Amino acid sequence: MRGISLRWPGCGWRIGFRVIESGAFCYNFARLIARNKTQGRVVADRVERADTAAARSKGLLGRDSMEAGEGLWIVPCPMIHTFFMRFPIDVLFLDKQNRVVRVIESLKPWRLSPWVFRAHSVLELAGGSLRGSVEEDDVLEIS
Repeated sequence: MRGISLRWPGCGWRIGFRVIESGAFCYNFARLIARNKTQGRVVADRVERADTAAARSKGLLGRDSMEAGEGLWIVPCPMIHTFFMRFPIDVLFLDKQNRVVRVIESLKPWRLSPWVFRAHSVLELAGGSLRGSVEEDDVLEIS
């Protein structure tokens, strides 16, 4: 796996491509850490932000799995699907202040999440990584 950074024409963001055997993923290049400020613990230490139309459309498609500690923060996003995915994921729906408004653990492939009207973004994590460690109304810091 290797990474490069370049400017995507017309979007104004510096984009990073992580080249993996199955293809290229278009995400914001900076790696982030998601911390649960309410409970004082790290939720994920390798979070990538998908904040362009291309990155949001691609999401986790094409990946075989997610490792513990990995996450994808999709901004903006009030609902997700797991069509064509090969593994379950844990999902946190966050409002504009990064307050958790909905938690879905182990969302299986080929499913639709509900439309969460209060959600502004979604943090997707490896399936089984939450195990009840994040609850609604917890506040996350993603930086």
